[in-house]
Amino acid sequence: MHARNRVAIQTADFDVSAELAGLRANDHRVGAICMFVGTVRDRHQAGGDSSGIIQSMELEHYPGMTEKSIEAMIDAAQQRFNIFGARVIHRVGLLHPMDQIVLVAVTSAHRGESFQACEFLMDYLKTQAPFWKKEQTPTGSRWVDARVSDDEAMAKWGIQAPNA
Repeated sequence: MHARNRVAIQTADFDVSAELAGLRANDHRVGAICMFVGTVRDRHQAGGDSSGIIQSMELEHYPGMTEKSIEAMIDAAQQRFNIFGARVIHRVGLLHPMDQIVLVAVTSAHRGESFQACEFLMDYLKTQAPFWKKEQTPTGSRWVDARVSDDEAMAKWGIQAPNA
């Protein structure tokens, strides 16, 4: 897959089957495809009161800067793991519970490299991609901070989160 097709930041939903077909098209080396699809949850991990209910989420980014950052993440994954291709789609704008928000997919000869590269890319996205998320709850809106667990996930790859 050509580099310019590896990353998409979009408001529209995505078709997982079409994306996977495009990623592996005519590449007879591919023996494994690993994919992660993230969706908007209806609850924030904090607590059981109504402040934890998510009615919607709005995502913002810096066009151009975000794509460049994710391209660098894919380059890093290709240097670490023996993968053939990668595709990252991240949605922005107003999203609701159960909406697809992110797709990370990688191809390789064997499953181990695909699993590792997919997890690496997702950990990288959670900690270093320039996205800003605001949740709307019954008690108002709030900006979402990175979680300590996200930083710890990135540390296992030997990469320190920018704010750590």
